[in-house]
Amino acid sequence: MTAGSTRLRDVFMRELGALRHEPTDKRIRAELGGDTVVDSRRALLVWEPKRIVPTYAVPEEDIDAEIAAGSGSAAAPADAPRLGNRPVYDPSVPFAVHTAEGEPLVVRRGERRAEAFRPAAEVLAGYLFLDFRGFDAWYEEAERNVAHPRDPFHRIDIVHSSRHVRVELDGEVLAESSSPYLLFEPPLPVRYYLPPEDVRTDRLEPTDTRSFCAYKGEASYLSAPGEPDVAWRYPAPLREAAEVADRIAFFNERVDLVVDGERLERPVTPWSRR
Repeated sequence: MTAGSTRLRDVFMRELGALRHEPTDKRIRAELGGDTVVDSRRALLVWEPKRIVPTYAVPEEDIDAEIAAGSGSAAAPADAPRLGNRPVYDPSVPFAVHTAEGEPLVVRRGERRAEAFRPAAEVLAGYLFLDFRGFDAWYEEAERNVAHPRDPFHRIDIVHSSRHVRVELDGEVLAESSSPYLLFEPPLPVRYYLPPEDVRTDRLEPTDTRSFCAYKGEASYLSAPGEPDVAWRYPAPLREAAEVADRIAFFNERVDLVVDGERLERPVTPWSRR
């Protein structure tokens, strides 16, 4: 008998095509139109098939608002983001694109409304999926959370390094450092956060682009000639990412990274140019 082993990431990737859920012990609240309309100690994290970040599902009786029929599911994107060789749905794909069987709904409070979804799966009977972006604010216990619910199986890990990192774009060196901080966030590629003094900031132009990460906070972006929003920084990160404050990282997908003399292959992720 031959002993075998399974790569753990492959186990998670195999389940991407399934409807998945996980209970959370956190008290989950949401506001709509200035009022708290969701207050639940029985929330679930749910992932519809192809989704790589979760949404909240709460019992219908934990929603203090009108629940009405929705307008139907939106069409699937013609060009879905990819993670490696797999098409996936990241938060850029609207909540209204449903890959599970069920009934689209809306949650209404006065003039404000947010999308919801009643799944057909028997194990989730009585629960409604809620569109994170449709509500004004979300809280886990007393803390505000942004972007999307935090995945209990997802984490960031920041490690100080002495690797020599060079960043090139079309043959031009944009950064070179031997004191990077490496941020690990599987299944995404390693991100190299570099001290600003090791970056050619004279070749980078700040933009108005902003994005939110549930684990790191609000990012601001910088463009290089011919490559918009190719780098980013967190001026005031969440506490889990405090160490990378004001350091600059580049999209591995859009620049050439040379680490300890080895030129890395550009990964394929939802941030690759499509």
